[in-house]
Amino acid sequence: MYAVVSDRGRQTGLRVGDVVDFDRNEGWSAGDQVIFDQVLLVSNEGDVRVGRPALEGVSVSGEVVGHVKGKKLTVFRFKRRKNVRVKTGHRQGYTRVRITAIDA
Repeated sequence: MYAVVSDRGRQTGLRVGDVVDFDRNEGWSAGDQVIFDQVLLVSNEGDVRVGRPALEGVSVSGEVVGHVKGKKLTVFRFKRRKNVRVKTGHRQGYTRVRITAIDA
């Protein structure tokens, strides 16, 4: 079984047992059960249902594993001939969720 959910404007494809990183949500802590009710698509052995925009009565549940940080990105700005150089970094925060069930 396969589902596509929308979480705060981002669409993610999920299967039962997947461990997926969502944008960091401070309201969730490790061990919490979360339910995604904005399910856009469900596929079950060739039977595909598409919502307009979301499917009614379909939800995906998961368990929060914890909070993690993504890969470090280096941001380098400069202005030519002005001796202006700024080097900074960024690490995006994510919330890791293990998908436990797709209720279609």
